[in-house]
Amino acid sequence: MNNNPELIVAIPSYMEADSIAYVVRQVDKGIARYYKNYNSVIVNVDNNSEDNTKAVFLNTGTATEKKYITTPKGVRGKGNNFYNLFKFANKHISTLKAVVVVDADLKSITPEWVVHLADPILKNNYEYAVPRYSRHQFDGTITNHICYPLLYGLLGEDMRQPIGGEFSFSPEFVKYCLKNKWSPTTRQYGIDIFMTFSAIKGKFRICEAGLGAKIHKASAPKLGPMFTQVVTTLFDELLSIKPEWINKPLLRPEPKPLFGLKKFDPPQELKIDIRNLKQQLRDEYLARKKLLKHYLNDYSITLLQKMFDTDYYMMDTLMWTQVLYQLLFVYDKGTGAIRKEIIEALKPLYFTRSVTFDYQSWRYNINYAEEVILEQAKAFASQKPYLIGLYSMDTKKGRFK
Repeated sequence: MNNNPELIVAIPSYMEADSIAYVVRQVDKGIARYYKNYNSVIVNVDNNSEDNTKAVFLNTGTATEKKYITTPKGVRGKGNNFYNLFKFANKHISTLKAVVVVDADLKSITPEWVVHLADPILKNNYEYAVPRYSRHQFDGTITNHICYPLLYGLLGEDMRQPIGGEFSFSPEFVKYCLKNKWSPTTRQYGIDIFMTFSAIKGKFRICEAGLGAKIHKASAPKLGPMFTQVVTTLFDELLSIKPEWINKPLLRPEPKPLFGLKKFDPPQELKIDIRNLKQQLRDEYLARKKLLKHYLNDYSITLLQKMFDTDYYMMDTLMWTQVLYQLLFVYDKGTGAIRKEIIEALKPLYFTRSVTFDYQSWRYNINYAEEVILEQAKAFASQKPYLIGLYSMDTKKGRFK
């Protein structure tokens, strides 16, 4: 093992035996083509996969050295993989110049992704790079409807893919993240938004890396652990710096400097089962109807009930900004079990907004769909005074008078 790595390219994984070899080969070609003068290592940080991920990774032929690191048996979580990566990187901090991370399920990765991600750190004095992709409007719904607009609206940060999966960062960023507290949700799917907030809080120089179309195991809206872990981490991180944004004047966010590709191929096609989404939506609403009545104002509840009575879902952008801000506010006032309830209450609202957006945008080309997503983010910025106003309202047991 190279004891003096200057460039680390990491591939987090869990049960990716069928896809990781292709990613490894593309990464190796990128290193050989662009960074042959750097001491480099490809690191697979794994969750002790029960398939053949480890063997496939180690047996894939490469010119670059490889290192396999795993969590103990039974320890899962993408964030735990990243924690192992950060500890490994910190051991080599004296020689390290950049870390690049790419997902293990990528089908569209090329050798150029390595240089698009690494060069901003190695040659342009940036410290944290987030990806810029061409993605179908039905892909990345937590990003589109929650993470991106909240960062844009409250912090004035225009980062289109704050939890995209591909990142690069500096040695100083590694040290900073290791000093921060890693919550249970950070050690799971909350890791991506935790890193982006770390870059913001630590005032690191942030840019975007243009990568083109992202083709991977895409998915329509889901309400499994990913939603809970990402949104819990996002809310916690937002509230940890509340003094920095609650009195901050409204600003027009400026796009981050963009390196790499400037023009992207069309995104992968993604079909959704709208009938199934509506059924899940109804199930989630009925299970959490009482919670919503407790945490939302009467006007919002009336509009929601009308949607479910008519089976016609039209949560427009204004309503979405206001109900999300209401739940962020009461989350701030709650603790422990109350906060878990609030995240649960958000789920049917998120589904309703996703279904509404799908109705609206399924005929659009990707460029116009992106304009709609940007307009939604601008709406969050324009409605920021609504959230600030909630803090001046009297509340009783979390419900607005």
